[in-house]
Amino acid sequence: MRFIRCEYGYAVLENETVRLLAHEPYSSVEYTGKELPLSEVQLLAPAEPSKIVCIGKNYKAHADEMGEGQPPEPVLFIKPNTCIVGNEDNVVYPDISHRLDFEGELGVVIGKRATKVEKGHAADYIFGYTCLNDVTARDIQKSPTQGTQWTRGKGFDTFCPIGPWIETELDNANANIMTRVNGETKQSSNTGLMTHGVDSLICFITEGMTLLPGDIVATGTPEGIGSMQRGDTVEVEIEGIGILRNHIV
Repeated sequence: MRFIRCEYGYAVLENETVRLLAHEPYSSVEYTGKELPLSEVQLLAPAEPSKIVCIGKNYKAHADEMGEGQPPEPVLFIKPNTCIVGNEDNVVYPDISHRLDFEGELGVVIGKRATKVEKGHAADYIFGYTCLNDVTARDIQKSPTQGTQWTRGKGFDTFCPIGPWIETELDNANANIMTRVNGETKQSSNTGLMTHGVDSLICFITEGMTLLPGDIVATGTPEGIGSMQRGDTVEVEIEGIGILRNHIV
């Protein structure tokens, strides 16, 4: 199933028909009975997470291109939920940055409270999947005067576009992922090349941190990262989900 959020609330998308829900879909799916054509609603970010837990250097080729090596365990950092924007929304290029990068990623949306998840059981806590762009002010992240500033460099408002919807049916270990800037492909990979798969990531994260319904795990970006400029249109496409499109302003 595909779940969206629009100006009328949460909904199920069936073909081009939007079937409105009475509440968030994580505990149960309860329809209101009201239906609208997709053309008459505005898509919003499909989830409202309390936090976005992100994974660094989770594709070997990306770790190699960064020249920093790949750590044996997942590298975690958190984006605040004020980073969240939706499909077709603007990403604001901060005046204090001089290099803004795209990082296309698979986003995993949590469906129920997850604490100390045992290996092999992460699927029980996953609601679905979405496209995600881990926007990064690279010069701020790598600030020579302040040391590594991952939270600041990745935590600006609008720095976590997600969407266009949540897809519940996906083979998270074998989905093609691409990022395009102004129609030109910059990243092209497959989630099967992640060093730490989705199950391992959720187990690792929840050893010490509780994930709540609606929270998102950003699973890392493949090789091919690069910069964006004001006026660019950036698309993250994941096979089986769709295309997330945003505009840099």
